[in-house]
Amino acid sequence: MNVLIKPIITEKASLNSERYNCYSFVVDKRANKIEIKTAIEDAYGVTVEQVRTLNVGPKRSVRYTKAGLLPGKKSGYKKAVVQVAEGDEIDFFSNI
Repeated sequence: MNVLIKPIITEKASLNSERYNCYSFVVDKRANKIEIKTAIEDAYGVTVEQVRTLNVGPKRSVRYTKAGLLPGKKSGYKKAVVQVAEGDEIDFFSNI
């Protein structure tokens, strides 16, 4: 099972990484906090102090077409906010 799916790079996530040394990731729905901690420590070589997880619900939407209203939804995902130790840093843009 691949625990880490992708990092979340938004304005809010970038601000949290600068201020509080917290980084956000989209993770597998079946992963627990211990698996997330070991995956991040192995992938980025940092020391993880705290892991917070939350399940983001699906977004429902409606399209207005000639055929009428068509309902749809985007699937939900699990999000992990990871706080790394003081002095450690994760650089997402080093591979570019």
